[in-house]
Amino acid sequence: MPRAIHRLSARTVQTIGVPGRHADGGGLYLSVSEGGRRRWVFLYRWHGKPRELGLGAAATVSLKEARALADEARRMVKSGKDPIAERRVTAPSVPTFGAMADEMIAALSTQFRNDKHVAQWRMTLSHYAAPMRAKPVDEITTEDVLGVLKSLWVKRPETASRLRGRIERVLDAARAKGHRNGENPARWRGHLDSLLPKRQKLTRGHHAAMAYADLPAFVELLRQGGSVSALALEFTILTAARSGETRGATWGEIDLAGRLWTVPASRMKAAREHRVPLCACAVEILETVRRLHPSTPAPWDFVFPGARRGKPLSVMAMDMLLRRLSQPVTVHGFRSSFRDWCGEETDFSREVAEAALAHTIGDAVERAYRRGDALEKRRLLMDVWGRFCASKCDPAASAGPAKGVSDV
Repeated sequence: MPRAIHRLSARTVQTIGVPGRHADGGGLYLSVSEGGRRRWVFLYRWHGKPRELGLGAAATVSLKEARALADEARRMVKSGKDPIAERRVTAPSVPTFGAMADEMIAALSTQFRNDKHVAQWRMTLSHYAAPMRAKPVDEITTEDVLGVLKSLWVKRPETASRLRGRIERVLDAARAKGHRNGENPARWRGHLDSLLPKRQKLTRGHHAAMAYADLPAFVELLRQGGSVSALALEFTILTAARSGETRGATWGEIDLAGRLWTVPASRMKAAREHRVPLCACAVEILETVRRLHPSTPAPWDFVFPGARRGKPLSVMAMDMLLRRLSQPVTVHGFRSSFRDWCGEETDFSREVAEAALAHTIGDAVERAYRRGDALEKRRLLMDVWGRFCASKCDPAASAGPAKGVSDV
């Protein structure tokens, strides 16, 4: 006796809330997820193996339309054609999630301030989202998104949150290009926020930092290496810079005579030019690196070149150096070490310390009236910091005040 078809009604499709597959007959099912999302699927067997053909979200494909699509799929199977294979032949313009992600990263790369952001996007959407990459972008579901997020959500919440946002961007781009329809399965508000713990309940990670009292001994250890990575890391510590600012530094930004490094707005997190006064040790590092060049470096040459000609030091070079030295800290954490030292060991004002870190201080009105960057006060601060960092290498360098320094 043939199985009954057309078991579902339009009302049932709209109201049914029990998770699972609900048969309409003839291989057509309404699939309801734990989160309540409804989509149409056609189940069939091909060469003895079960196959599932997605027919779209119930929110955008009506019961009548789903039945018509299922009828067409049944005819294909009966005539010896695989509906999934036929779809890929007739609709080659639908890319995989991986292809769409790579295309979007290439399009956005010019908007990122440094190569590290590009590398982070590429790594998360390649490594963590690997299970989704081979799937057509129009077939990505909430279950797919949850599959790559759940293992990270509690263990590495910051990474998971950024990954979710990047997946959402990729799927939004796919919809804008006509490759998808319906809601974005990676959307947080009103969707994934019902399926995953709220971010405010999770522990936010912090950059592991070295106690500032241990820095002089660490700098002494760094100087025993002499590699470009070691020089770059010491320079980063002495200038309280971000790693991307150091890696992207070019000789055109350096004024050795004036002991000044000017980082353009395009490379700064806050999109504002940042002038960095250079202490004596930082200048020595620059002179050492310059001697490594076979000729006088051009303004566009990187101060800390990488292994490949014309490329900067690798994104991971300084991190890997810390690992080789068995230091359980991050490069960014040295900025925290600097800030702790400023607050505990000197009388420089909070504003001067924050300006040295290129942090935004005060509200918009306050910033409008404070147009200077306290360069000369910061020069005094960085000189004292440089002497402190070098105190283990050269005890004479520690001479000079720390506490009691006036910055008024």
